[in-house]
Amino acid sequence: MTKADIVTKISDKTGMERGEVQAVVESFMKEIKHSLEDGSNVYLRGFGSFIVKKRAQKTGRNISKNTTIVIPAHCIPAFKPAKVFVEGVKENVPVEG
Repeated sequence: MTKADIVTKISDKTGMERGEVQAVVESFMKEIKHSLEDGSNVYLRGFGSFIVKKRAQKTGRNISKNTTIVIPAHCIPAFKPAKVFVEGVKENVPVEG
């Protein structure tokens, strides 16, 4: 599913214009992004949390040059789904394989 698919589905369900829905979806994503860039987590009850995770400094290898490099500590965005979200996926999505 893409952002355009989400906009279309919300527009169909609410009766709002696609342009208005797209503006709301874009603003929603922009606010989450700005909050994480400021170091603040975003908690959406029943859905999940957008959090900033800290990665420690570590040593890596540049295979093409056969050298050791130091990867500095850094922060990355992450999503942690809510318990009800996880349970819903477990119950409704079949395991393939």
